Formats: sequence, structure tokens, C-alpha cells
Amino acid sequence: MKKYDVIIIGAGPAGMVTGMTVKKYYSEKSVLILTKEGEGLVPCGIPYVFNKLNSVDDDKMGFKPFVSLGGEVIIDTAVDVKFDSKIVYGQSGNNYNYEKLVFATGSQPVKATFIKGYDLENIFYVEKSYQYIQDLYNKLNDFKNIVIVGGGFIGAEMAEQLAADGNRKITIVEAETQCFAKAFSKKLSAIATDQLRNTNVNVLTSSLVKEIIGKHNKVEKVMLQSGDEIFADAVILSVGYKPNTTLAEKAGLPLNVMGAIKVDSYERTSVKDVSAVGDCSQTIGFLTGRSDNVMLASTATAEARVLGFNMFGIKIKKNFNGVLAVFSTQINGLTMASVGINENTGKDANVDFMTAEFSGVDRHPETMPGASSLTVRLNFSPYDGAIFGAEVWGGPSAAEIINTLSLAIQKYTTVYELTSFQIGTHPLLTSAPTKPAIIKAAEKAIGMLRGVSML
Repeated sequence: MKKYDVIIIGAGPAGMVTGMTVKKYYSEKSVLILTKEGEGLVPCGIPYVFNKLNSVDDDKMGFKPFVSLGGEVIIDTAVDVKFDSKIVYGQSGNNYNYEKLVFATGSQPVKATFIKGYDLENIFYVEKSYQYIQDLYNKLNDFKNIVIVGGGFIGAEMAEQLAADGNRKITIVEAETQCFAKAFSKKLSAIATDQLRNTNVNVLTSSLVKEIIGKHNKVEKVMLQSGDEIFADAVILSVGYKPNTTLAEKAGLPLNVMGAIKVDSYERTSVKDVSAVGDCSQTIGFLTGRSDNVMLASTATAEARVLGFNMFGIKIKKNFNGVLAVFSTQINGLTMASVGINENTGKDANVDFMTAEFSGVDRHPETMPGASSLTVRLNFSPYDGAIFGAEVWGGPSAAEIINTLSLAIQKYTTVYELTSFQIGTHPLLTSAPTKPAIIKAAEKAIGMLRGVSML
């Protein structure tokens, strides 16, 4: 039985980045990634397999960068772990000895067992599995009436992509009053839902599924609580994800109330030489300081870099002080992004804040070809002007602007400091230097704090 300095269970973004970071900074260390499948997928790219990419292979996330650094990958499913002997047991019958162990087992779709008929044939989920998505891609080609239950990011993006060719009838059923309700403010959720309705998708909000009805054990229609029925050849259940911690729980690792592996601020568990990272590990809200349930590749890879760099002793003080939940998407050509607190999450966490908003365009002059609308919305402290959250929507630049605002929140930047934010501008690339949306929104915020109008 070969012994490795580091064994990582899972080859998603968290596992891959942990492995690559360890090999970059500790090149002499042997690192093994154990994974169930020989091919991986870029998780956020999965919806686009069904239209824009039109290929599962074009969304592949390979092992080459890790292997090129000297890492080793073995296709084998870990079925048990013994911490006292430091052994990982593989389904193949092979065992693997470790010095350091990392659980990077990701997340899995919530099975909608609360819906009668959930187990009929032609009911699917959006699994983060190459083979599952390849099979789903092939099967959905034969279906013309598809119902998607759940209007979050994955459900809405799947709906848009599946409807894009115009040959299918796609219906999305969302229990909340708007799609994206858990990620965006009420205003941006309404904008996003309208954008989705402007595609070929039939969007039903404030709607609950009562039952999925089948014939000969296959899906035939979806019945809503209202009594309305929707004919369906297939149903995609997109009602959330949960940490994939079956192996960790079996091995005896403590879990938090959300079913995620408990870790400290360096991703270390309570078991010596065992860490957990990514969707399977617990996250703490940056502003709330409480357990959160954010499952994003961007969050996972940030955690993975901290873990990998400090794998063999703390080399840098961790500066990842909690998750901010940075989201972005594009529906019907409109880019929408958010970070931090909004009125939904802020109310739940009892965070007091004010909101300032500015709308302009992302080119100058506004008549420049390719110019798009651009709105920046800042949520800030009514006491010191610290930025607690933000939303940006409009052209593609919104996705990068939200990243800038994410850093501003991490650095406890105030709206006062944002007004002296030094920027580079160009007519073909940015807003005018006289009215950059971030700065103008900050000016409006200062006006609100001082009780004066700042146009």
C-alpha cells in the first residue's frame, strides 16, 4: 500500500485547486486525488451544455494542470476512511495511506421526496457528474415538453438554454413570487424574472407542485397546488443542493446543523491531519458571522488556496474571513450580479442598512456602438457608510464590477472611500470618467447619510 503526503477525495474545483496549490508550494510532496469519474465538468457551465456549448465535452474540466505539476489521479471511489490508521479504502479493493487527508466531496442535488411521484421515470436532477449529464443531454433531445421545478440560478439557466432552440416547450415552476429570490433583492429578482419571461420559457411563480403524475411509470404531467396541470415528457427537479458528506459522517467527522463538515478558519476538522474544503465543508457568513449555505466554485477555490498553502503548517494568516456569496448570471442578454447583504438576507440576519442606486451606461458617449445600460445598487451602513452588499445589472461588465465591490466589502471600504476610487476609462470599454456608476452610487449614498441630494 503506497503512502501519500496528501490524499484528496474529490476532483471538483475545490479538490483540484487544493491539489495544485500544494504541488506549487510543496513540490516535493506526493499528492493523490481520488475521484469517481475519469472526466470532470465545470459546474457552472453545465446549463450551457444544452444549447450554447451544445456539447458535454466542451464543458470538461480535465486533470492535466494538476498532473503537469506532478500530482497523481486515480479513478476509484472512496468508501471508507480510518483515521487512526490513516487509510482510505477504495471501492476497487485498493487502499491508500496518507499523511494529510482532504475531503473535497462537493455537493449533491436535494432529492424531492416531498413531492408525490418524485421517483417516476424521466425525472432528472442537475448532477455534477460527467456521465450523468452526458446521459441527460442525450435523453432530453427526445423530449418536447419539459417542466423545471425551481427558479434559482441552475433552474433558470437550464430553462433558458433548453428553450433557446424554440423546438421545446419549457415551463419553470417557482414557489417564490419571483425567480432568483434567494440570491437577489426583490427589485432585481423581478427584473430577472421578466428577462426569463421574455425568452421562450413559460414562467409560473408563486406556484407549488402538488404531484407528478405518471402513466406506465413515466412522467405524464405535473399537477400544481392550484389544480392546474402541465403536460410533461420530463421533469427536472432543481430544488437545491446539500453537502455530500455521507463518507465523512460514516468516518465519524462532526457535521454542523446544515449537514456540512465542521472546520476551522483554515479548513481543518477536529480530527488531526484531516481537512475539508468546498461545498462539503461549513461556511460562515462574512457579515453575519453565522453558518451559511453558500455553494459556489468561486468560494470553494478561495478556501482551497488557503488550505493548500497552509497544508504543512500555517504560512500565511488566513484572510478569507467568511463567505460573501458573490453571484452572477446572464438571462436573455442581461447580466445580473450580487454580493453580500440584500433586503432578504439582511432582514433574516437583522442587519440595518440603507440603499443607494445609480443607472447609466457602460460606454461613452452613450451613442457608442455596443453600449449597454448599467445600474449599481449599494447597500451600506447608516452609521459609518461601510458597504454591506451590492447588485449590478446591465451589460457584461456587471460581472466584473461585482468582483470589485466584493473586494471593497472584504476590505471594509466605505462609501466615502469609494468616492475617491481611482479608475481607468476608455470610450470603447467603460462608463464616462464623469459618471462611473460605482462612484455615482457612492455619492448618492453619502447624500442620503447627510440628508442632502447628490445627483
